[in-house]
Amino acid sequence: MTGAAGQLGYDVIKRATACGHGVVGSDIGDPSDDDIYDIKLDITDKEAVQRTVLDIRPDVIVHCAAWTAVDAAEDPDNYERVKAVNVDGTRYLADAARETGARMVYISTDYVFDGSGERPWEPDCQEYAPLNVYGQTKLAGELAVSHTLDRYFIVRIAWVFGLHGKNFVKTMLQAGKKHASVRVVCDQIGTPTYTHDLARLLVDMIETEKYGYYHVTNEGGYISWYEFATEIYRQAGMQTGVIPVTTAEYGLSQAVRPFNSRMDKSKLQRNGFEPLPEWKDALHRYLKELKEQGGM
Repeated sequence: MTGAAGQLGYDVIKRATACGHGVVGSDIGDPSDDDIYDIKLDITDKEAVQRTVLDIRPDVIVHCAAWTAVDAAEDPDNYERVKAVNVDGTRYLADAARETGARMVYISTDYVFDGSGERPWEPDCQEYAPLNVYGQTKLAGELAVSHTLDRYFIVRIAWVFGLHGKNFVKTMLQAGKKHASVRVVCDQIGTPTYTHDLARLLVDMIETEKYGYYHVTNEGGYISWYEFATEIYRQAGMQTGVIPVTTAEYGLSQAVRPFNSRMDKSKLQRNGFEPLPEWKDALHRYLKELKEQGGM
């Protein structure tokens, strides 16, 4: 497991361990007594990746580590580092998986598409046209996996929120404590993904051989960020006003973002996987857990 300290990696380790799997978690920092992961691993270090994977000889590599700061990725000074993490590191892991016979799960993104139209993107669609550096490097990571291995899961997700790390829900809650109203874009459409629910599905996947590309978000239909923010405040019992604005009116992002992040998830059910619960239910459970941990 790479990226074990992140909001998805943390939940996958908890789920996999609960299901009886032995997990070796890695992240870029030195693990402390409070961390859930075991080893330090810089995935941009080719020799370290090869040495680690050869030593562990895992059945499956779940690759959650990534550069996910979408706007910061647009800074030319950051490009080489973004590429090193999202492309080169992924290739090193795929090469090590091939050498040891491991399977691989690669977490990707709706940003590999350009977000045009209103049709939901199908997982096996190859109309790739990423609009920003983050999307371009994640697509290159996908291709590194698919061109290197036969046994892989490439799982595209969107609008992710979880207990560990930054996310839209936490940002809205913090903003709502400071401001009477917030401006939120209303013309970017998609569906949120709760890492707790996603972790369950990823562990279900690695217990099968139903390889390929998948799209995974919570169920409950397609919404805008504005609608998501409105529901966050409603469920949190906050009176913060939400002002819908277009992406052009918002105008604060360095990276161009897709308008259409609708993901077709029907392949999951066709292959026998249980869909994720509806996003409103996921948000309810998430806010409850945040409150219990003193995060609200």
